[in-house]
Amino acid sequence: MAGEFDQIPEIALRWHDEGRGAVLATVVQTWGSAPRQAGSQMAISDRGELMGSVSGGCVEGAVVIEAQEALVQGQPRLLRFGVADEAAFEVGLACGGTIEVLVEPIGDSETALDPDLLRALVEARAARKPVACVTEFESWKRQLLGPGAPEMAEIFRSDRSGRDAAGRMITLYNPPLRLLVVGAVHIAQALLPMARLAGFAPILVDPREAFASTLRFPGETLLHDWPDDALAQLAPDARTAVVTLTHDPKLDDPAIIAALQTDIFYLGCLGSTRTHAKRLDRLRTAGLGDDQLARIHAPVGLSLGARTPAEIAVATLAQVILALRAAR
Repeated sequence: MAGEFDQIPEIALRWHDEGRGAVLATVVQTWGSAPRQAGSQMAISDRGELMGSVSGGCVEGAVVIEAQEALVQGQPRLLRFGVADEAAFEVGLACGGTIEVLVEPIGDSETALDPDLLRALVEARAARKPVACVTEFESWKRQLLGPGAPEMAEIFRSDRSGRDAAGRMITLYNPPLRLLVVGAVHIAQALLPMARLAGFAPILVDPREAFASTLRFPGETLLHDWPDDALAQLAPDARTAVVTLTHDPKLDDPAIIAALQTDIFYLGCLGSTRTHAKRLDRLRTAGLGDDQLARIHAPVGLSLGARTPAEIAVATLAQVILALRAAR
């Protein structure tokens, strides 16, 4: 996970298991200008503690009050907050708009969110399995579905929660985005914390322990395996981006070859145009075809005129995000 802000279901379940009482609030729809998209969540405890956000403003205060009332009653509720332009800023809507929020107490009542269903959802997330919670508002029946269920494949592919054509709430829990960085260089020191702020779970791969050290990368996930072995272990998927930064063919090339055998959504490689041309020659000799090589973004990053390691990291992350959103 990229951080506690992305573990709202896990936090809500933990609070419930500790006997504190917990409510899950989810953005169902937005109209106008709203800083949080459909599917954004907030957990609220019976003590008024909260984690996450549904608007970024004073709407949270109103949701907390409603959540504690819902917890006492054991009854979910659907809330709508409409805000005029002149009052928008006070409740977290930059230019006015409307937010619809689903408030679900976790418990054993007939209409509450079943803790066993929430537990199954959390277990699926821990296993990096895509899962969606489908809620019917009239009956308050809920079920967990995967991308193989009828009509769900495209919903998962779009990565967008919200009401479907039948009026049900589809809350998606796609596996967290990952950024696998090969090479413990200066650019990586800037790129990893930036990626985490953008919602990625970064992992640094470099067999050179003197480079990939906790002193140089405090708090980061470090793998000291050879890159191809590391990628085999990490099993990159369509929610994964890979960036190679070492300039050393012994490290970068095996990582590139391994990455191109998967369905990662982005592969970027550091190096000049001349360096990349030599890289392509080596990869063709290794048996890679032109269709595979065309997936490589090199020189890595958007053309921003970046010079410093931090600027190159910004350009790289921007290109990763562009590749991610352009595919949706």
